[in-house]
Amino acid sequence: MKRPSQSHRPAGPSQRMLRVGELVRHAVAAFLQRGEVEDEVLSGAAITIPEVRMTPDLKLANVYVMPLGGERADEIVAALDRHHRFIRGRIGSELDLRFTPELRFFVDTSFDEFARVD
Repeated sequence: MKRPSQSHRPAGPSQRMLRVGELVRHAVAAFLQRGEVEDEVLSGAAITIPEVRMTPDLKLANVYVMPLGGERADEIVAALDRHHRFIRGRIGSELDLRFTPELRFFVDTSFDEFARVD
């Protein structure tokens, strides 16, 4: 009987990465809902955060955002990137983690992919 390779890793994210990603997603969504960022691009924008993907070391969070209706998505991501340090500092106290991950914002294209496949 063969032993599985020691270097074999699962293809998908670990349970810990998924759990921390959900914590970060909820914290960023709550922060944006409160409207604490003073930016004319973000004011009044309804932003959905469908997913946060964590790196295996939990130091980096890729935050996927989609504004309601998909309008001005690139502008909104650019505005969030400008304020990523401020957002990270504010959500750090809400997260029960040793380190608050760096945040990178991206436009979520999964809705477009679903529409294309459909």
